[in-house]
Amino acid sequence: MTTVAILGVGRMGGAMARSIARAGFPVVLSNRSVDRAVALAAELGDTARAVDSAAEAAAAADVCISMVSDGAAVEALYRGPGGVLEGLRAGSVAIDSSTVPPSVSRGLAADVRARGADLLDAPVSGSVTLAETGKLTALVGGETATVERARPVLDAFAARVFHMGPLGSGAVIKLAVNAIIFGLNHSVAEALVLAERAGVDRATAYEVFMASAIGAPLVQYKRDSFVTPETAAVAFSLALAAKDLSLIGQLADEVGAQIPQARLDAAVIDAATAALPGGPDRDMADVAQHLRRDAAD
Repeated sequence: MTTVAILGVGRMGGAMARSIARAGFPVVLSNRSVDRAVALAAELGDTARAVDSAAEAAAAADVCISMVSDGAAVEALYRGPGGVLEGLRAGSVAIDSSTVPPSVSRGLAADVRARGADLLDAPVSGSVTLAETGKLTALVGGETATVERARPVLDAFAARVFHMGPLGSGAVIKLAVNAIIFGLNHSVAEALVLAERAGVDRATAYEVFMASAIGAPLVQYKRDSFVTPETAAVAFSLALAAKDLSLIGQLADEVGAQIPQARLDAAVIDAATAALPGGPDRDMADVAQHLRRDAAD
């Protein structure tokens, strides 16, 4: 039986681990805060265990999935003391599912291969709820043969697996998808505040959005975040949105793409972060709260 290591068991990594364990794979969990990995292992039962380092997790696994916050965290996870490269064993597959620039996986490739292992970048699209139910979309870059070797594990947490091309291609398309997500988030926030200011009930306006041509999955699962922001759990923070929009801008600069919408979205995210109490930790849907405050002023 293929053993899967999950490195980084935050909201998304933990949800992916649950789906992978539910599919019958033994899992090894590693996290910067070890207590979080220990708690998740206890929840998952006898086929899961927590370890103290990424190296120990990689040494125990046939497939090693990392899900951390940014490129610096990936670099530290792989190259730091007790990192993945210390434990990665020959014949295994390392998969980075973090949202990072394509240069991150490409920069790791030679060192991973020197260990006799293979590398994929496979960021995911979808909510934590979709991760918990194994219905994410995986956007994969790497060699075809490696993708096929890892496919049973990818299928455990993703309803659809797209092989986008060479290593780094998954990261490129993830940033492109996120550019649309942040644009839609901004548009929904503007339209909702517009409807409210013109006298339409917030919840009723949002029901119309969900039933209309713009009723994308994001609009469906972000309902509570937009309609009842005071009580909704944070699913995707303004800080993470700002980080991803910075990466989108960097990629656009590298390839010479014009992205005026994404640059406007970045400015609005920055303004909301600065204006709202607890700004960086607020959900990205709280752009609407920022626009309400501005309208009230």
